[in-house]
Amino acid sequence: MNLSIYRYCTMFIIQVHCPVSMYDYLNEFINPMSHVRATHASHIVLPENVTNKPTVFSFLIGHFKQIDAAIWQQRIMDGKVHWRDGRLITLDCAFVPRERVYYYREVAVEKKVPFAEKVIYEDDNIMVAYKPHFLAVSPSGQFVNECLVNRLRIKTGIETLVTAHRLDRATAGLMLLSKHPEQRSLYHDLFKHGNITKHYQAIARLTPELYQQHQQGGLTLPLHWTVKNRIVKGEPSFTMKIADGEANSHSEIELIGVKGEFGLFRLSPITGKTHQLRLHMHSLGMPLVNDRLYPTLLDRCDDNFKQPLQLLAQQLEFTDPVTDIKHNIATEALDIDTLIDGEIDII
Repeated sequence: MNLSIYRYCTMFIIQVHCPVSMYDYLNEFINPMSHVRATHASHIVLPENVTNKPTVFSFLIGHFKQIDAAIWQQRIMDGKVHWRDGRLITLDCAFVPRERVYYYREVAVEKKVPFAEKVIYEDDNIMVAYKPHFLAVSPSGQFVNECLVNRLRIKTGIETLVTAHRLDRATAGLMLLSKHPEQRSLYHDLFKHGNITKHYQAIARLTPELYQQHQQGGLTLPLHWTVKNRIVKGEPSFTMKIADGEANSHSEIELIGVKGEFGLFRLSPITGKTHQLRLHMHSLGMPLVNDRLYPTLLDRCDDNFKQPLQLLAQQLEFTDPVTDIKHNIATEALDIDTLIDGEIDII
């Protein structure tokens, strides 16, 4: 029998009749070169406006251009792509608009993040959890299982958990999750329409002028800034930059504590542009401690867990759109002493 057909038929039997853990074990036996596979499937809805892709396979290789066609071919042959009802997708399955296609992200190596998440609040509809630095919120890039959503699904047994918003992998802090996917849009709209108040904390080195004022005893706290400017895509595309033109971003920033040459800041984003707080602090001449993007893009390297970005999503205030309960949820504050005492390295 042709090896590819043998493996396809075998994996079909395994996926239908075996639990995930046994599937992974047997997949390693059949395909010893397989990569780390996501525990939970990702999905994409086949768009209605696509008319030039006769098969699901042709759509996938056209849509995910960063993934080699041979990889999609092998995933399909290995039984790792399926319809909503679990039926496996083959290389010649026809493209069906509005249907969901499920697939499993894979990476060659997945590094463990040595920091723990923590559930801060939970009720019948939502969960608010603390996400540590370096941990992705959802599968992305080189992380398929080492992400907050996957960890919480395993810890709580709630397979339906979905996030209501985003938070950079480099940033620690509070994440709001919905237990019921059909309610997710209600909680996402809190962020989309500005009906939730977010407070962050950050640590940055003071400007020479502020540090001198502090040394001379002339610095009165809190010190407040209102920052409004225009943020657009930068180069490379995963960075942002401040540009001329009408402001599309707004942050309220306060210096609330000083120790040595470092300041502790309370940041309240009024808008939600990507990297907004990092750029706004940089625009004040005080880029965040251990920011690898601003003001200078540093070379890509493995995570240094001793050098976390000093940015924390510390507090969420909102009225639950389902229960009408008012929430004010916070996590522990940042500590400048960890820098002064050398517990955290500085880039």
